[in-house]
Amino acid sequence: MELAGKAAVVTGGTRGVGAGIARAFLAAGAEVVVCARRPPERPVEAAGRTAEFRPLDLREPAAVREFFDAVATAYGHLDVLVNNAGGTPYRLLGESSAERHARVVELNLTAPLTASLAAYPQLRASGGSVVMIGSVSGTRASPGTAAYGAAKAGLENLARSMAVEWAPEVRVNTLVLGMVRTELSHLHYGDEDGVAAVARTVPLGRLAEPAEVGDAAVFLASARAAYITGASLLVHGGGERPAFLDAATVNTSPDRQGS
Repeated sequence: MELAGKAAVVTGGTRGVGAGIARAFLAAGAEVVVCARRPPERPVEAAGRTAEFRPLDLREPAAVREFFDAVATAYGHLDVLVNNAGGTPYRLLGESSAERHARVVELNLTAPLTASLAAYPQLRASGGSVVMIGSVSGTRASPGTAAYGAAKAGLENLARSMAVEWAPEVRVNTLVLGMVRTELSHLHYGDEDGVAAVARTVPLGRLAEPAEVGDAAVFLASARAAYITGASLLVHGGGERPAFLDAATVNTSPDRQGS
């Protein structure tokens, strides 16, 4: 029970990756509050314990500040903030307006900044930590989700700056996620054959499970990571096999590949 006695907030923690993170924190002993604009279809539970749901629109700074004040009052302290809320539809740059792309940046970059600033006084008082949920889309070209990739790149840089400014009281780290299998995977990859085909592009041969992301988040929030701040932990199954290896017409086995 690495997080026993700790209070944690997981934004967007009602489904998918966020729910996986919330369940991992529950299993680690933390008191967990999940927030989203709409309540979950079913309670987020693990190890016989249930996360508390509180509604919140992260695009409303005043509401965000009130939310964190209320959580700290209810639990007496706040120890961890996981900035998980985010996402984007597939949208080519030239096929939509700048305003729509800006809303993607707002959700994936501005909202985590808003939440972190609102939680900072409580986290500083408890010596807590922030875990940003980043993406490999922020480290490579992201066609069809360019605004999302740009926001995630900014989020990782924001976390590094926060880590320096807020040390030593508050640690700030980023989980850089690859593909994760959730209840919405079919919207991105198609049917089971599509998911399996995508999984074959990952060196480990499969997509991550939300619980595995949760385990990594628990580590970064725990005392085991007490000397880790400003770091980016890759949770991507080895990344992607370079396309040139499959396109080459010569032997590309490891013993023939150049440095």
